[in-house]
Amino acid sequence: MFGQKQATVYLDKTDSTKNYYKIIYPPNASWIGYMVVLPGFGETADRVLEQSDLPIAAAKNGLLTIIPILQDGVLSLGIDDISQASLENILLDVRNKHQLHDQKFYIGGYSIGGSCAIKYAQESKVKPTAVFAVDPPLDFERFYHSALRSIRLTTDGNYNQEFVYMKARLDDLMGGSPFENIKKYYSISPYSFTDTTQSAVKKLLNQPILIYTELEVEWWLKERQIDASSLNFVECSAFINELNLLGNSNAILKTTYKKGYRQPDNMRHPHSWSIVNIPELLNWLQAN
Repeated sequence: MFGQKQATVYLDKTDSTKNYYKIIYPPNASWIGYMVVLPGFGETADRVLEQSDLPIAAAKNGLLTIIPILQDGVLSLGIDDISQASLENILLDVRNKHQLHDQKFYIGGYSIGGSCAIKYAQESKVKPTAVFAVDPPLDFERFYHSALRSIRLTTDGNYNQEFVYMKARLDDLMGGSPFENIKKYYSISPYSFTDTTQSAVKKLLNQPILIYTELEVEWWLKERQIDASSLNFVECSAFINELNLLGNSNAILKTTYKKGYRQPDNMRHPHSWSIVNIPELLNWLQAN
């Protein structure tokens, strides 16, 4: 990190908890483009820099790099209208201040940050040059059912609090369960396994997109008592497969094994920034 010029820009100078971005400048004045790196749920911009060398490596490769914190702060869901509008406002601020309108534009993120990036690519007027995501949840109908299943299978009352919390957030955002409002789940989710119209997928037919996910079912079973039905790699593979079948040959899935570790303690966890092969990703992005 040292030697890279950085700054934090607040859109509302009276509130340091949301609507701001950290910007990392390339060492040379001549930039080849800009990249947005979206944090996972609960992550600060500094936490992203702790977990991954990607933002610094991108800047060293000539990309002005932005890490946004959206309207709901670190608890933004990313795929909802408020989060998307907040991201658009941040990007407008960056583009206007740095005259980026004609430069290559890359966007990606980790976990729900990856969901946010894909949703942005589907809905935005300014289309990214390429998109990447790190083990993102994409099908929030599936996510809801996974949460219900986890709660149902818990016999000792020690519920997975992430599932309890996210179920409540989805109930609020979607206006109920998938049984009650499936059309809302289809319209907001970046991908829906049961949406036979493929309405979300078809918005990305010409979009280069790369997803990383780690195949580690044994770890999840042993450490979290979670099976494959609750893991993001199932829908990530389905999403890429549908894009390929619809003619998008530049929709790519990269799977890893035992690459996931979280810092600063190097703690084993398949759902981590570290599954990304950074040189490979940067080469792929800049080839588009």
